[in-house]
Amino acid sequence: MDKDALANRNRQLANAFHQIPMRHKLRRYMIDGVSRFPFAPLATKAQRVLFVRPDHIGDVLLSTPAIRALKEARPYAEIHVLCGVWAAPILANVPEIDRVLTIRFPGFDREQEKTSPLAPYQQLVKVSRQLRQIEYSSAVIMRSDHWWGAMMAHVAGIKERIGYDLPEVMPFLTRSLSHKHEHSVRQSMRLVSHWTGNIADDAVPYRLEVPESAQDEVNKWLKEREIAPQKPIICIHMGAGTWVKQWDGAKWASVANTLIEQMDATIIFTGTRTERQAIQYVQSQIKTRTFNTAGEFSLDQLTALYQRANVVVGVDSGPLHIASAVQTPTVTLFGPADPIEFAPWGDRQRHIVLTSSIACRPCRVLDWGNDDPSNHPCVRDIYVGDVLEATRRLLNT
Repeated sequence: MDKDALANRNRQLANAFHQIPMRHKLRRYMIDGVSRFPFAPLATKAQRVLFVRPDHIGDVLLSTPAIRALKEARPYAEIHVLCGVWAAPILANVPEIDRVLTIRFPGFDREQEKTSPLAPYQQLVKVSRQLRQIEYSSAVIMRSDHWWGAMMAHVAGIKERIGYDLPEVMPFLTRSLSHKHEHSVRQSMRLVSHWTGNIADDAVPYRLEVPESAQDEVNKWLKEREIAPQKPIICIHMGAGTWVKQWDGAKWASVANTLIEQMDATIIFTGTRTERQAIQYVQSQIKTRTFNTAGEFSLDQLTALYQRANVVVGVDSGPLHIASAVQTPTVTLFGPADPIEFAPWGDRQRHIVLTSSIACRPCRVLDWGNDDPSNHPCVRDIYVGDVLEATRRLLNT
């Protein structure tokens, strides 16, 4: 199948994927009924704001500028964040947050086994009761389509509920904003703009503090491996939460070999423990010694390593957002996700996004199930030369 025919096929499948299934249409009737039920609002005098963010590390990190901006504008406000247990560590070093609450959000828990259809609603009632006891004056639903979180805030009696005007979310909101096709950071900043006012992009407080202990541990790790401080360090993050975002191992090996030869660079691979074997396979094709830290570093240590690196190169994933948050230049390979919304935040000259030319990109479908991977070459069609050119450009500047 030629590229035009393949792109047309994928567009049709993606359109079908994004159609609202019948069970979701029925759910809207339920949502309408619940939104009309007069749950007793809390009569609290506390200035306590709850941010609800069910997503994983990258999306949660992109929400932190809005949290920081609100705290700066309203220093007396107590700020809590309700997030997944998988994302809590990224918030530990955000001093503007007074309390992090965690649950296993239905639909976002990658380890969750199938449960009864009623389980998400049973959990919603339970969590809502707990939130009611804490007493919040406001709730900000940070994911635009998160009807579950909006309903939870409504049932919890939180008087002010802010989010976007998507059909399943808006019935539970007291303040709804029109949803725009823009970067996730800008989306989050608009949710708090009635408190903070409008903030220019170059004044957005996007950063991540690195504990000194983690910096010391990483410096010790580098010294033990006799990694010369004068040599450039390039971190490569190959892994992603879905196969459709991944690049070919042989291409990563080619990139590493060339950067070592031409730039005298030290290559350090990062990843999770489950990605360690894939990294070892790539290392076997590299002529010079490289380092595999998959599964070895804590999140703080990974952040410290990225801060120490000259460039971080990888596919669209949370670690690339960590790198940009510690002001390290990035090269990110994008496929099905939309870089307009999810590219690493910052100057496009320092955070370079690479894509292929296939016309069905971005399809915004991250799980193609058992479909043949050869039908989805949006990342694999990115050229080795483009990755090398972008990385060299960042190293030279």
